[in-house]
Amino acid sequence: FQPAEEGQRIRAVPGEGQDVPVWILGSSLYGAQLAAMLGLPYAFASHFAPAELDHALDVYRSRFQPSEQLDKPHVMLGLNVFAAPTDAEARLLFTSLQQAFVNLRTGRAGRLPPPVENYDRDLDPMAKTMLGQALSCAVVGSPETVRQGLDAFVRRTGADELMVTAQMFDHAARVRSFEILAEAHKSLSQAA
Repeated sequence: FQPAEEGQRIRAVPGEGQDVPVWILGSSLYGAQLAAMLGLPYAFASHFAPAELDHALDVYRSRFQPSEQLDKPHVMLGLNVFAAPTDAEARLLFTSLQQAFVNLRTGRAGRLPPPVENYDRDLDPMAKTMLGQALSCAVVGSPETVRQGLDAFVRRTGADELMVTAQMFDHAARVRSFEILAEAHKSLSQAA
């Protein structure tokens, strides 16, 4: 993304001369090692691969080598946030993502399914365990639950930035979830 030089065979179009920051996105320790070695910011996909989150953060921060782009480690973490007026409504909305993960991991990938009441009640123990692991980086609940969950996640991980996702079946509910999240973030920022 630097300005083109005489005889350069590859050019970034668009982007040339824009000085676009380069990030390493990872869901394993390899990305953490690479980002640390190159002195680049690191984004970790904890929203779907949280098993190595803590280890990856430790590797990245302990091995970080300053670079032209960055003088100290900078981390962005993926986080599922399902916010609604009540905890119960948020948990219901969350069942779409839970179903999608079970479907994906059992070879039945497809469109995001609609929410299902009491989805986890009849789920087999293996599926429950898988969901508990794969979706452990999720904040699901009412505005206050979301505020507390965000605060706890950032305090625990030391994240500099969050990359938030919400795979909700209903678009209006997703928009409302992001509005609740924005208010929660605002209240945390004001309290800091």
